[in-house]
Amino acid sequence: MNGKMQGVTLIADWKPKPGFKLGSKDIEGRQTYLGSLVWRNPRIEIREYDIPTPGPDEVLLEVKACGICGSDVHMAQADKEGYIFYPGLTGFPSILGHEFSGVVVEAGKNAFDKRTNKPFKGGERVTSEEMLWCASCRPCADGQPNHCERLDEVGFNVNGAYAKYIVLPSRTIWSLEPMAQRYKGDDIFLAGSLIEPACVAYNAVIERGGGIRPGDRVVILGGGPVGIAACAILRRAGASKVILSEPQKERTDLALKLGATHAIDPSKEDFADRVLEITEGMGADLFMEATGLPERVYPGIERVIWEGRTLNSTVVVTARAEAKMPVTGEVLQVRRARIIGAQGHSGHGNFPRVIECMADGMDLTPMITKKVGLNELPENIIKLQTDRSNCKVTYVAK
Repeated sequence: MNGKMQGVTLIADWKPKPGFKLGSKDIEGRQTYLGSLVWRNPRIEIREYDIPTPGPDEVLLEVKACGICGSDVHMAQADKEGYIFYPGLTGFPSILGHEFSGVVVEAGKNAFDKRTNKPFKGGERVTSEEMLWCASCRPCADGQPNHCERLDEVGFNVNGAYAKYIVLPSRTIWSLEPMAQRYKGDDIFLAGSLIEPACVAYNAVIERGGGIRPGDRVVILGGGPVGIAACAILRRAGASKVILSEPQKERTDLALKLGATHAIDPSKEDFADRVLEITEGMGADLFMEATGLPERVYPGIERVIWEGRTLNSTVVVTARAEAKMPVTGEVLQVRRARIIGAQGHSGHGNFPRVIECMADGMDLTPMITKKVGLNELPENIIKLQTDRSNCKVTYVAK
């Protein structure tokens, strides 16, 4: 397919901080797994690209919807020294955007649809994993593709979906057809663009966090899309109390509609006191840290674990952050608690399970509070650095 397209592209300067050493997977001047230590002076441009061509195992997708993620915001946001906020895998210049859905335009001869086990023909409505795992390294072989030793990430170090078209390996593509009865017209693409962040939440609280038993109490810290999706998933899984800690009222209201049973405004209330009050002194079985501010919020989590009557609490660290957590080992020991890290969303059937949940009525589309065109993406990415009144701003293709 010949032609040109525009892509919303992040550019930054390779300026490693003093003491930075290239890791085994870093490429000098091109990519690093420690973005906030290397990339300086981020800026966004809309550049022109050739429409990509799929290889034998790839598919060409026409993008229909793509949400702005907090990682997009943090890659474009600089600290006082000019370094980007995002601490993870990054390689610039790169087209941003990884929470997307679209339609298959063209497929290579070896590109198969996992749902039908037949070759893609074109016209299929799909979404994709953002993590491009190699399928041959030891972590991939062990069923841990989120930790692939040759990992690439859509919209981070390879071109993403803030464009008209994108090429991807067929192994990361998932059909949206199970959702077709519930979502009509273009609504299926809006819902499809929310599957990736919902899978991050699912991986955190179900796979890495170990899930819950019906009747358990859970606490979500941070009312971004991943935190709100976690509220919906955990309520669906049977949590008796789903407590969200979030200062932004608009996001709290959404979470209460989608699964949260209680909300705490940590800017006005003492987090630990309120959790203990809501749970009648029991505390919580599961905490998810989705604020990216572990140094601020963890002391409150730790006090709930220490003063609450629940043993075996799990704290799942989901948000990316460079800051250290002030952990008291005695609390973990005496209360039989544990801290778990969660990265990404691939593996363990997360995508098909979330798709089935959404097909069965777990509607997350109310999280999309603003729709924009491609040319409006840069200004909205910048605006989200300081204005959190919108939950999910989504690019919708014309």
